[in-house]
Amino acid sequence: MPEEAHKDAMKTPVTPEKPSIHEHPMVTTVNIPRLNEIQLTAATGGAELSCYRCTIPFGVVVLIAGIVVTAVAYSFNSHGSTISYFGLVLLSAGVVLLASSAVCWRVRLERKKERRRESQTALVTNQRSIFS
Repeated sequence: MPEEAHKDAMKTPVTPEKPSIHEHPMVTTVNIPRLNEIQLTAATGGAELSCYRCTIPFGVVVLIAGIVVTAVAYSFNSHGSTISYFGLVLLSAGVVLLASSAVCWRVRLERKKERRRESQTALVTNQRSIFS
């Protein structure tokens, strides 16, 4: 009896007949709405503003890979070979990624300080208008 249940479960369902040539398939159009920056931020949770968080790990990995490949290339005394150029490219790409993440982090800190100053200024002017 258990074998019969297995045999029934292993069968594939029969596919329906193909539509004839004279039938017209239904065509549907889909309109994709455009997203603005606020909707994108809400959908991603603000991850698009954290470029420095993403580039730091990639930069470190590429930098380490560049150091290893360059060290291997120069340990075999293969100056000017393809592997030495590849190691130098990886090394420079890692440095560029780390530098760009540092720049992004710095810009974000400056923006955060600027927002704090603006909000404090607004609070002080609002407080003066209330007590005047």
